[in-house]
Amino acid sequence: MTTAARYVDFARREAHSESPVYARLCTAIAADEQLLALLESVPEPRRQPNLLLGVVRLLGGPVDDPAAFHDFAVAHWPAVAAQLLARATQTNEAGRCALLLPVLATLPQPLALLEVGASAGLGLYPDRYRYRYGDHELGTGAGPVLECALTGTPPPARLPRVVWRAGLDLHPLDVTDPADVAWLDALIWPEHRHRRDRLRAAAAVAAADPPALHRGDLADDLPRLAAQAPAGATLVVFHASVLYQVPAERRARFTDLVRALPGHWIAVESPDVIRYEGLPAPPDGTQHNVLALDGRPLAWTRPHGQAMTWFA
Repeated sequence: MTTAARYVDFARREAHSESPVYARLCTAIAADEQLLALLESVPEPRRQPNLLLGVVRLLGGPVDDPAAFHDFAVAHWPAVAAQLLARATQTNEAGRCALLLPVLATLPQPLALLEVGASAGLGLYPDRYRYRYGDHELGTGAGPVLECALTGTPPPARLPRVVWRAGLDLHPLDVTDPADVAWLDALIWPEHRHRRDRLRAAAAVAAADPPALHRGDLADDLPRLAAQAPAGATLVVFHASVLYQVPAERRARFTDLVRALPGHWIAVESPDVIRYEGLPAPPDGTQHNVLALDGRPLAWTRPHGQAMTWFA
């Protein structure tokens, strides 16, 4: 896929119904020969829309007007390029815990959670958030309320019991560092005030009991970290919207490793990244990921945890 086509696809499939600002901006970038040429000067994985848009927002640039965005990005390209090379799209969306909960609640308790691509570790606290699936609510903590439109399966009846939690990331973020939290904020789409509120609430939960985050590679360092999980707890290795950033060869090595570990593996990834046979059609034409347990696909999910459609 060309860089221009990538931005058109992002505008049409991901941003169209969720962020008119980003849909309009990415459509303009796809037709902007000067910006496209500048993007071609950085490695292909660093040209992705979410990364560019987040970097410009972090640097204080405008995203609500394509012409102003163009002028800022061109004028500040050395700084933009440096950030593109230094950063990764580490969106740490606590709302994705609402996608994990129906599976986590069914596994033998207690759980030892190991998140791959953990960012700042906000996904490691599914037992401390509150949830709303339609009229069904559960959880009583002070954390954010995670809302998810769930169809095709009953909502979970309990929260998991977590006795160990750890994260693995090439560049883990520190939830107690304002600069790292500012990067997470920059990755949230402009109109999504509810996600900003959720980020702050989830960050407060994590900062009160900071997660054990380990710097390392998802294939090379996974077995070592998994071996630290306590005996008597069910190991659950999970990840959400992570593997698209991993080269195909490394991705295959990771999936072979995680299948061989004791416990369970939960993946929430694009069907273009982890392929499954016989998937039903997604609910609509917007971007959907697949929730899978131990390699078995279970449901279509929306990227930020806002909806989930269980397979019949």
